[in-house]
Amino acid sequence: MTHLELEIQAVKTEVLNMWNLVESQLQKSRNAMLHFDRDLAREVVLREKRVNAFELKIDRDCENIFALYSPVAIDLRFLLAVLKINNNLERIGDIADGIAKYIIEALTDFDKEIFTKTGMLNMYEEAIHILSDTRLAFEKEDTALARSIFKRDEVLDNINRAAIPNVSECIRADMGAMNDALYVLSIIRKLERVGDQTKNIAEEIIFYVEAKVLKHQDPNTKVNM
Repeated sequence: MTHLELEIQAVKTEVLNMWNLVESQLQKSRNAMLHFDRDLAREVVLREKRVNAFELKIDRDCENIFALYSPVAIDLRFLLAVLKINNNLERIGDIADGIAKYIIEALTDFDKEIFTKTGMLNMYEEAIHILSDTRLAFEKEDTALARSIFKRDEVLDNINRAAIPNVSECIRADMGAMNDALYVLSIIRKLERVGDQTKNIAEEIIFYVEAKVLKHQDPNTKVNM
């Protein structure tokens, strides 16, 4: 392997390590919420610094490769994609951190019935699964799997669209559940953004593998770069 190939592989490994950490953060924030585990939530908040450190290192490493090797073609597209994927992953880490902070702030355990009525638990599971599958698409350069994310993100969008009427119904049924309902609404909003960030990542995978730009386009209409 050339020096450039070795550097590219090292960056890919770093991104995958960061990805695993962000997935873990999202999973732990879910478990902390489900079991009202404040210690686990605090662990998520503390580990957010590691996510930020990954972002800074990956950015620096990409910049160094640009300066030293002047990459072209797929190597250039890979590095450009990684810079954006890196940012998307950091934002998902922020979302997990934000959810964990809700759990730390809450005075009592959440009303689990609200989780069910709003579809929030299903939304959480799907958000974690699509993030995991997008990682696999990145690792295997599988653009078919990356494209499947666009359709699956609609599940999160649908739950988000139904969130206000569902939460309002929970509040009308029990005014004492208002605080819990508002926390759940905020979590749903954050999970919808996980879907958006993951969809952005899928677009970047397609960009670097196929040299096709999907941003601001219908996924079914693809333009060659």
